[in-house]
Amino acid sequence: MLKALNLSHTFDYPLFNDVSFTLQPQESMAIIGVSGSGKSTLMHVLSTLLNPLGGAVEILGDDIYKLSQKNLLKLRRESIGVIFQQHYLFRGFSAKENLEVAALLSDTSIDEKLLNRLGIADLMNKKVTELSGGQQQRISIARVLTKKPKLIFADEPTGNLDEETAFEVMDILEEYIRTHNACLVMVTHDKRLASRCKKQYLLADQHLSLIN
Repeated sequence: MLKALNLSHTFDYPLFNDVSFTLQPQESMAIIGVSGSGKSTLMHVLSTLLNPLGGAVEILGDDIYKLSQKNLLKLRRESIGVIFQQHYLFRGFSAKENLEVAALLSDTSIDEKLLNRLGIADLMNKKVTELSGGQQQRISIARVLTKKPKLIFADEPTGNLDEETAFEVMDILEEYIRTHNACLVMVTHDKRLASRCKKQYLLADQHLSLIN
């Protein structure tokens, strides 16, 4: 479902080189490493948000950086969900309106059971600016899952959550990829959460290494 082939990228200094791996349906992978090692940049490359300097990414059999702009937008809308560390919610909207946009664009519906599990059902009428960082994070997770994507990319998805809620979110993500035949790529500093993924990789010294 997801394949990285000899990826490399650099900004002011080399971030990673010759990164290759494959991820099959119902598999999850965690990418760990120190701050500045390139974890988030790698996730952006894998999720179509940033072109690599070298190598290729295949999603559902397509080389994503050879797709037309129209087909790339279609892939993003229908098959890819990204949980950002900074949320990127529509700040002038209510929580419910944020979810409704995702449902409208992907022709799905809001899952009330999911809202209850995330503890956000009673927040739907509140403006995003009225919510705490942890509440916004849970709204952003619900927004992504509302799209019903085949691939979920998550950058520190539990960074603003308490431990109990963080592990509940991992339960939800694991259940989602299992029941929707999907994949999860997660960037995290939390080794306990990383251990919940089927594959764990360390990004260090410009190389991505399988550690478990």
